[in-house]
Amino acid sequence: MGVGQRVRTARVRDSGAHRPAAARNPAVEVFLWSRAAIWLLALLALTALDGSRNPKAWKWDDPALTHDLGRVTDVWARWDSVWFLRIAEHGYGAHANDAAFFPLYPGSVALLGRLLGGHYLLAGIAISLACGLAAFILLCRLAESRLGADGARRTVLYVAVFPMSLFLGAVYSESLYLLLAVAAFVFAERGRFLEAGAVTGLALLTRPSAVALVPALALLAWRSGRLHAVVRLALAPAAFCIYPLLLWAEEGHPLAFLSAQRHWRHFSLAGPLGGVWDGVRAGVAGVRQLWVGDGGHVYWPSVHDWTPLQTAAVNLTNLAFLALFVVLAVISWRRFGAPYGLFAALSLALPLSSPSAGWPLESLPRFGLVVFPFFLALASLGGRPRLHIAIVSVSSMLLGLFIVQWALWQWVA
Repeated sequence: MGVGQRVRTARVRDSGAHRPAAARNPAVEVFLWSRAAIWLLALLALTALDGSRNPKAWKWDDPALTHDLGRVTDVWARWDSVWFLRIAEHGYGAHANDAAFFPLYPGSVALLGRLLGGHYLLAGIAISLACGLAAFILLCRLAESRLGADGARRTVLYVAVFPMSLFLGAVYSESLYLLLAVAAFVFAERGRFLEAGAVTGLALLTRPSAVALVPALALLAWRSGRLHAVVRLALAPAAFCIYPLLLWAEEGHPLAFLSAQRHWRHFSLAGPLGGVWDGVRAGVAGVRQLWVGDGGHVYWPSVHDWTPLQTAAVNLTNLAFLALFVVLAVISWRRFGAPYGLFAALSLALPLSSPSAGWPLESLPRFGLVVFPFFLALASLGGRPRLHIAIVSVSSMLLGLFIVQWALWQWVA
């Protein structure tokens, strides 16, 4: 190599070293193009297949809440979005069982929505996208310290094309919780346990499954050898007390959130094994249903007036995701340590301990979207080119299918 070429090479390296961090972080690029593609596909599905829209959508929709600036925004308000938007506009107590939806996300939507002149749906989308972008950037940095630059890019790519990643731009709390979960680990691993406790408290105000963060972070604090580190994490349950106080003020029932989920789920005395057992039974019934079709015997009761084949498809899909998540939880524990594995395992155990009657593993694929150790584990496997191509191809295909279903008010979760 000549002197001139070495100088030019050095200049290229220097220019790269002085670029802004965001420009070098592949998370920004991956997030932007994936969200744009998902948004475009949702709009195309809504426009081209409008005649295939679920005719029973009126049962779950509330146009006064979910219609804002036309299709470009309205397509991101489906199913639980109605609950979040209702709480944002009217507070708790406007509808039975709304205490099942924890306050941080709808409270943020309420604040921004008022600043935007009453455009609550737009506010929900903006918060989800902003939190999703921040979560991608933070997760990429965390992954790079463990898997290198290539592994970090794979991690955020796998999140971006995960079949449930459409929720990262919808009026749902997934993006907010993902950001808080990653931030809690980042703070704890840097020894900043006061900040980790505060962020965990915010996560507890976002969704009940955030309880899975507490033992994992407590283990990190214990390993630090500093007693005050464990004490500082107590800020998390202290912060959560805001929610019972809020419910007490608005509904008069500070513990309403404990019973609200019974509308959809029941507690299994067998713990997570109860959910696994019901999920396997539903999966076996699904295989038998696929064999005989809709015209034969019904092997599992349907919900939402769905056909037996539709119910079978949902139950089999959920069971496949459960199997995948169990494998990834084990890899997370072995590859990244007990705190990551514990968070992943508990994040699975909690919904499995409260299965649903119609679909025992209801919403499990969506719950897995925010368990970031799953994607670290997947990225550790994706270093093999063929496996990487398979992961991206299968995930993208399923993501496209679920986007179309979402746009048409078919059940996705």
